[in-house]
Amino acid sequence: MTPRWDHLLTNATLATFTGDAPYGLIEHGAIAMHEGRIAWVGPQHALQGEANALASHVEDLGGAVVTPGLVDCHTHLVFGGNRAHEFDMRLNGATYEEIARAGGGIVSTVKATRDASEDELFAQALPRAQALLADGVTTLEIKSGYGLDLETERRMLRVARRLGKALGITVRATFLGLHALPPEYRHDRDGYVALMCDEVLPALAGEGLVDAVDAFCENIGFTPEETRRVFDRATQLGLPVKLHAEQLSDLDGAALVARYRGLSADHLEYLSDSGIRAMAQAGTVAVLLPGAFYALRETKLPPMTSLREHGVAMAVATDCNPGTSPLLSLRLAAGMACTLFRLTPEEALRGITVNAARALGLSDRGTLEVGQRADLAVWNVKQPAELCYWIGGNHALRKTFLSGAAPSPAA
Repeated sequence: MTPRWDHLLTNATLATFTGDAPYGLIEHGAIAMHEGRIAWVGPQHALQGEANALASHVEDLGGAVVTPGLVDCHTHLVFGGNRAHEFDMRLNGATYEEIARAGGGIVSTVKATRDASEDELFAQALPRAQALLADGVTTLEIKSGYGLDLETERRMLRVARRLGKALGITVRATFLGLHALPPEYRHDRDGYVALMCDEVLPALAGEGLVDAVDAFCENIGFTPEETRRVFDRATQLGLPVKLHAEQLSDLDGAALVARYRGLSADHLEYLSDSGIRAMAQAGTVAVLLPGAFYALRETKLPPMTSLREHGVAMAVATDCNPGTSPLLSLRLAAGMACTLFRLTPEEALRGITVNAARALGLSDRGTLEVGQRADLAVWNVKQPAELCYWIGGNHALRKTFLSGAAPSPAA
């Protein structure tokens, strides 16, 4: 008899994130994979026939928890250098202005990124990506935005593509040209926005390097009108949009991105009720970034109660970046979202699986159900809440499956 499936995991605690049960939990469950997809999932007693006859490879998990592979839907993973010295300066009393005058801030990262070759950027980013994978991540978003010119933005996005191929994971590449004004355009905002909209974005999209378009809509970033210009260009190019919104002030960025049926609005500490209603109507996901909240020692919480009341899907991400969230654990981000933002463990875990996938426009992952991509994480825990409960350490992850296969040693 020819086995029906490639791989069958038995004696598992399945957090499917489907149905009405908390976590979509199936205790004493089994899950089968075939040709990169989930082929069967359910209570083990419902299997027809002997397990060993059903699959080419059968693995008893001893009750371990299985979740969808984790999805980190907001990172700035590719950059040159780091800003640890600025962290030191801040904690020794230096102000943001003093650091900027000394050549620090985003300008220092732009310079370091521009000075790095593609291979150098890849070599620096690879260990960061591997750290996320070692924590259960199987899908990753990476933004540009530290080049702020055509050639460097291209190098960053090429590195994002290379990381996906090298590690065998899905990497969604996001163009973030409206991240900051580069030094050479500090007196010509309109010229810079025009460059990004009319030359840089179309060129990179034409090369197949862009999956979505983002912007930093803030008093210290770009105005709603400037954001609309890049969103209009993205729409003309058939690209979805997302937005850094309401992190430091309320510029109605969430409502703006919702008008474009945007994938997500991210940060959201100063989000208004009108913005929440717009997001709910558009299906725009709220991406919460507790790493930045923690690193910046913020005190203004996102409006969690109102987000829940309006049924806005909430995702959680690391926001891994060199300046305000040097965080390399999505599981820790989920735990921080529980402690700092008062998410429940189930909300936080949905936020790094099914809702994070939605924030990237991906409907083929984030849940354990037949037909979904077989990206799975197997954890050395007995209940899903432990994934948010333990603070730090890498003892929790037993293994991942990437499209039904165990990751290569390079990962």
